[in-house]
Amino acid sequence: MKLSRQFPLNALRVFETVARLGNFTRAGEELGMTQTAVSYQIKILEENIGEALFVRQPRQVVLTETGSRMLPKVSEGFVLLNDAVNQARRSRDEILEIHSTPTFASHWLARNLGTFQLEYPHIAVRLQRGTQLTDFNREPADVAIRIGIDPWQGLVCHPLIRLFYTPMLSPRLAESIGGISQPADLLKLPLISDDDRWKVWFAAAGVDASQSNTQKLDAFGALDLEAGAALAGHGVAMLSPFYVQDELASGRLIQPFDLSWTDEKIYWLVYPHGRRNLPKIRAFQAWLMAALPVSSEIARRPADA
Repeated sequence: MKLSRQFPLNALRVFETVARLGNFTRAGEELGMTQTAVSYQIKILEENIGEALFVRQPRQVVLTETGSRMLPKVSEGFVLLNDAVNQARRSRDEILEIHSTPTFASHWLARNLGTFQLEYPHIAVRLQRGTQLTDFNREPADVAIRIGIDPWQGLVCHPLIRLFYTPMLSPRLAESIGGISQPADLLKLPLISDDDRWKVWFAAAGVDASQSNTQKLDAFGALDLEAGAALAGHGVAMLSPFYVQDELASGRLIQPFDLSWTDEKIYWLVYPHGRRNLPKIRAFQAWLMAALPVSSEIARRPADA
């Protein structure tokens, strides 16, 4: 037998309301039902049980002995059901799953998420790093950090930060060639990742690097791997100070020149339109915007709504 046939839950809900208020009309007002509908639900329940539950009087209804025995357990049952639903809602709201590009996840977000959780201790964070774009229809992510030039259609996209890059290396590697005094000195050392970033920087520095035989170490464009290789003294990496603030402050890395170039790509916070009003997402967005250094250029650009 189906559960709905064994336990007429809607009729039980009506029974609890009538018993609590002692009146069919007031019960109907609370439940949004007509008095006739309330009476019908009580009739269904009495037929299901096989006994009368109320004694109808002119201005009120009074529980029978059977109804009096039922009421405490029925009331307790609805309290338990309400608690179960509320707990499920809280559990969903308390877990924030973030998908992020690897370098942003490991070199900034993971280092700063502690302050978010101090501000919002009821929200548990699950951080996933990856290089593939998150499919919100198939993956459990609430939000994602992406990097690109333009916003993505069909998603709410908040521009976060645009980074600039400049050469960095370990002080020991610099000492190995007697120090770095001019941009051309970098060509005496291995360069980590041979890409357009180096071409743009050397051109801005007035150095012709086209005929250079400088050794290249390929980190496949992974900024966290490039930073790790530079820290280990394997070469000079084109890095953003945003990601290696601690390493620069401690002297583990040095930035020999102020000359830098700005990436055309932007870091974005993205999520589906249907989730834009979830408290946990609004809280994370507000924290992220406040925690990141924001250029005036980025700040002027609205979210793609």
